[in-house]
Amino acid sequence: MIEFNTTNNFNLDNPINITAWIEKVISNENRVLGEVNYIFCNDKYLHKINVDFLNHDTYTDIISFDYTSGGVINGDIYISTERVKENAASFDVSFKDELDRVIIHGILHYCGYKDKSSKEAILMRKMEDKYLAIRH
Repeated sequence: MIEFNTTNNFNLDNPINITAWIEKVISNENRVLGEVNYIFCNDKYLHKINVDFLNHDTYTDIISFDYTSGGVINGDIYISTERVKENAASFDVSFKDELDRVIIHGILHYCGYKDKSSKEAILMRKMEDKYLAIRH
């Protein structure tokens, strides 16, 4: 089950289509969907989580807490819609495109993809692009 929650005024367009897309990605990665919660929030909210839980005093667009076990995808994905909006402008892409990239980025982490090294980041971006091409 995938749930979309918000702590700010954000409303996700087409949650049914986005859910179907996420489910397809999980299936294509030979994983099984358990429970994934997306929480859309502002910078301040996500910054507090970053400081309190990860000891990182920085702003970020996404923080994911992975509870995946045995190929069953479970977790909580926090997304700052303010940061996504700012990044979209910086990267000269639409808000929707950047949001979709961040949405699937969290799922790819749960599927085992990392992005700490440059080699890992290149593969992560390749997988994001692959799945963005088949989205709703």
